[in-house]
Amino acid sequence: MLDGVVAQSKYPLAYHITPLHGLLNDPNGLVQFNGKYHVFYQWNPTGTKHINKNWGHMVSDNMVDWERREIALAPSEYYDKDGIYSGSAVVKDGILYLFYTGNVIEEDGTKKSYQCYATSEDGITFDKKGPLFAHPEGFTRHVRDPKVWYSETEAKWFLLLGAQTNELLGTAIWYVSTNLIEWEYLGEILSADSEAYMWECPDLFELDGQWVFLLSPQGLPAKGHQFQNIYHSVYFPVVRAGSKYEMVNEKMLEIDWGFEFYAPQTFEADDGRRILYAWMGVMEPEVEQATPTISEGWIHNLTIPRELQFENGKLKQYPVPELALLRKNKTTYTLSEPWLVASDEYAYELLMDVESEASFTLSIKDGTKLFYDVKDRSLTLERINWLTQQPETRKTLLDQPLTDVHIFIDGSSIEIFSNAGTSVASARFFEEGPFVMRYEGEITGRIDIYELEHKNPLS
Repeated sequence: MLDGVVAQSKYPLAYHITPLHGLLNDPNGLVQFNGKYHVFYQWNPTGTKHINKNWGHMVSDNMVDWERREIALAPSEYYDKDGIYSGSAVVKDGILYLFYTGNVIEEDGTKKSYQCYATSEDGITFDKKGPLFAHPEGFTRHVRDPKVWYSETEAKWFLLLGAQTNELLGTAIWYVSTNLIEWEYLGEILSADSEAYMWECPDLFELDGQWVFLLSPQGLPAKGHQFQNIYHSVYFPVVRAGSKYEMVNEKMLEIDWGFEFYAPQTFEADDGRRILYAWMGVMEPEVEQATPTISEGWIHNLTIPRELQFENGKLKQYPVPELALLRKNKTTYTLSEPWLVASDEYAYELLMDVESEASFTLSIKDGTKLFYDVKDRSLTLERINWLTQQPETRKTLLDQPLTDVHIFIDGSSIEIFSNAGTSVASARFFEEGPFVMRYEGEITGRIDIYELEHKNPLS
């Protein structure tokens, strides 16, 4: 077993959730239980292929200092023998419930999916209870990713699933229950998508007085600067309309305009905050298999935790304030003249306060750069593709003047928040050697740069 391979990596991560070894993908079962934060995640502990999915498990008091726990759920039963796929968690009467999709491949090649649950009294050991209901009619076997929540106003539990109709259209279906065990089918929660062939990881929640739908559709065509990656994650406001919901403006907006962001899931913390994690890893198969860390025996990580708000029709994402616990050495520079930071450190937080905007270039090592063009108010993120060794970019247009940029850098990971969290980009980059950060621009303002503690648990 490749214990702690991330610790010896050429591209170590200091504070993101990573696998101890093997492959990590979707965050699952986000919940606060008995005062502790629990993050489960898809994990293949035996290799870097998308097979043998288990639920890895991390626990924290503050979303900064994490403890690794034993595998929470592993393939073992007729209904999940080929993989414990994505799902969610809730707490009822002091019991932690995990909901997940069991993946099954029969000997004749037939593929099936089962919506299952497990329970725990201590948050450490889990008792599988089996499937919840029969597979719904009118849908292919691609029905998965149960998201469960409780409605105070209706005093009922709801369960939401991503699905594919027999006509190969993406949609979501939902169920209702009073006890989390017996479920009544309610049908499609929204009209089927005429462009996407599958909806994954659906999430529905009320935020600042507005119901918001999150999902990861597959098959959307590129539209302007949006939907440039292999798969995407989007949000849109919705309103209840009888037994369904309806989109407010028929427009899906990309949650993150960077390279790697997929399968976001949210939960409500005990203090009422809506917090999101996502997978920083979705990419074309050939690019994934060229990822440099595969030769070290591991691949992928989750995003930092992000607090969500909804204002003026926009989803806003903020790094949770607990991440300030990572801060140590601080330096401050003006934004009206060039500067350079060279260091053996690889974990940073940058806070740029813009008083009056102007074009700038911020380089993170040689091939990873953030550009702002004041003429069209565009932000562009450039990196070197590790398969082709050629530069590639993602771009977004701001609808307001640039006021702030907040960046988290962690070895081979960058997450960029601008204009009070209304524009966000995430990406991996793989360049060896020490960090040399360069800035050129004429903005009126300042930037604070913190070195950050190394909190990635490696055992």
